[in-house]
Amino acid sequence: MSDIWIGSDHGGYRLKSLLMAELSERGESYLDVGSGSDEIVRYPFYAARVAAAVSRGEISRGILICSTGIGMSIIANRYQGVRASLCTSTYLAKMTRAHNDSNVLCLGGKTTGEAEALDILDTWLTTQYEGGRHDISLGMIQDAESAMCLGEPWETDDPHV
Repeated sequence: MSDIWIGSDHGGYRLKSLLMAELSERGESYLDVGSGSDEIVRYPFYAARVAAAVSRGEISRGILICSTGIGMSIIANRYQGVRASLCTSTYLAKMTRAHNDSNVLCLGGKTTGEAEALDILDTWLTTQYEGGRHDISLGMIQDAESAMCLGEPWETDDPHV
């Protein structure tokens, strides 16, 4: 079983190829779920493949790349248990892993330079979740997801829980 699934649309295909080469060089197990070229395709299809696998617990992490990373992050975050993060810097990659336990990395194939994307990938892969006080917020996110998946609104009266 692959540890990481990686998907892109046409706008992220080139960057995805670079990241897959890096993953291979690092000895990371991954599965390319498409797309296989820069021919125009629709990003929700590929985002759903990766996000659904994370949501079902088949994989622990995914990587999604479209032209900006925005569309991929929007659809991926619709899946229960997915914490997709659009990262445009190594600092964001570090913080989203350390504080949010991000399990899907989203990147912009046309907005993030290759060297920066490689640094972001490295940081996202190597930064550990800190837990502790951050567990409270992740618990609140899980509660919100559970309520909303049942079609119920989620609210809390205490932001200091």
